[in-house]
Amino acid sequence: MKALISAIVGSILCISACGVAAQAKPEDVIKFRKGAYQVIGWHNATLARMIKGEMPFDAAEFARNAEIIAVMSNVVPNAFVAGSDKGETRAKPEIWSDAANFKKAVDSFRAEATKLAQVSKTATTLDQVRSQYAATAKTCGACHDNFRNK
Repeated sequence: MKALISAIVGSILCISACGVAAQAKPEDVIKFRKGAYQVIGWHNATLARMIKGEMPFDAAEFARNAEIIAVMSNVVPNAFVAGSDKGETRAKPEIWSDAANFKKAVDSFRAEATKLAQVSKTATTLDQVRSQYAATAKTCGACHDNFRNK
């Protein structure tokens, strides 16, 4: 399973790094973006359940999920190419009209997700990851509040 996830994440990063997203049809970029956020959401759900005490804290599992979120956070900047603002999307027009603030929000998410992955690598207790998880979640919420339609 770990090899499959690594292959999928590697493919996504390669596609986005190679500029394929910029050349794709807008509806394909929207699918790509939704897929990236589904991966982030899936792995965040596990972390959230541990933070909330809904499942036991497993340091290795927490670190694995945090690492996937950090890797996927690097896909986000490539998932909002010109023309992908129309169609079946909840992306607000402000992503493009206020690109500087959107970039700040994305950069903040990437930085906090990276810190969460780093902290998680050596954490042995939930208390050691709790504050960084909160900081990372705060960046998600800020972006949702300002740049995503409900």
